[in-house]
Amino acid sequence: MNRSTGRRLTAVALTVVALTTSITACSSGGSTSTQGDDSGTYTIWDPYPQFAKDSAWVKLLDGCGTKAGVKIKRTAFDTGDLTNKVLLAAQQDNSPDVLIVDNPVVSTLAEAGVLTTTDENKVDVSKVSPNLLAAGQSSGKTYGTPIGANTLALYYNKEVLKAAGVDIASIKDWPSLTAALEKAKKAGKKGITFSAIGTEEGSFQFLPWFWGSGAKLTELDSAQGVSALALWTDWLERGYAPNSVINNTQTTSWQEFASGDYAFAENGTWQLANAEKAGFDYGVLPIPAAGGGNAAAPTGGEFVTVPVQGDTGRYTTAQKLVACLTSTENLYATDTTLSYVAPTTEVQDKQVASDAKLKPWVDAVGAAKGRTSDDLGTKYPKISEQMWKAVQTALSGAKSPKDALTSAQSAVK
Repeated sequence: MNRSTGRRLTAVALTVVALTTSITACSSGGSTSTQGDDSGTYTIWDPYPQFAKDSAWVKLLDGCGTKAGVKIKRTAFDTGDLTNKVLLAAQQDNSPDVLIVDNPVVSTLAEAGVLTTTDENKVDVSKVSPNLLAAGQSSGKTYGTPIGANTLALYYNKEVLKAAGVDIASIKDWPSLTAALEKAKKAGKKGITFSAIGTEEGSFQFLPWFWGSGAKLTELDSAQGVSALALWTDWLERGYAPNSVINNTQTTSWQEFASGDYAFAENGTWQLANAEKAGFDYGVLPIPAAGGGNAAAPTGGEFVTVPVQGDTGRYTTAQKLVACLTSTENLYATDTTLSYVAPTTEVQDKQVASDAKLKPWVDAVGAAKGRTSDDLGTKYPKISEQMWKAVQTALSGAKSPKDALTSAQSAVK
């Protein structure tokens, strides 16, 4: 998305959030009241404060309300504030009727008893790609439906690769990618930039390589996991990646790529608009797995959920609102606005037909998985914290990749 990705990603690392009452928000109704005035008013909370009341997004919300025969009172929060506010509202039996929330937070809210399941609220998720839906599942139950997804892939500079004599079609696995980085360096160019900062953002960027090795988050120090961290460490030692990656956010990493000197940059769909302004011809390649094929990259994006209500009679209208927001027609318009890949193949096909440049992103999302998938739920943030610490330790040379991940696994246990 266009808003600060680092802020959004860092927020999901919290398993227990502070409950705050001082929140700055904007409402399409001109009020920050969080409760419907009467049975004909339904509240929707979302993490899109960048969209004002005259935006296409807010008009969609109001339109879905009109279709359902109710008035919408919408309140927008920054992602971190939204999670805090939802937990507080649940304690007070004052939850919104519809909640749009960052996908890794779904399991936290579900385990806290804040959300209804799709079996309870009757939201239809039959058309949603299973790998994307998994981010909203916990203990065999589904707690919402994705409004769209973004993920990571490799942007590449066609001019740099041409000067280095690299055919992009030859890059199919880690060895061929490393060979391309070597050629770029020998041609006087730079290899690859990414974000390895010591926050959730660093884990987010490391996960495609970790999962692409065949490793599992329940065993950080497996031979496969060590091979992924060794790959990054080796790139730094050989000068294929700059030492700045240790402190890079995804934004500063992109700025390095935008200089025009790098062959590759790991980044997300939210940089598409910037890529068009970069001033050089670029392409996008799904991140390769160690032995070939596309690696699973983590999914970003939000879920549309229905929080628990004291008055269960409100669920019927809430379901109508969710169905409207996630209909094929509305998903196409919304995901275009948010720079998201749609969660259904039907809408993905429409996106690619409209813009062929989205094809590699659709492929990347097809291989992606949620950070809380595999029923990790609220265990993920603790695992992620130890992962980014291990990455920092290894890239700085303080420990070998094996020792760094062994320490990380011990800390998780």
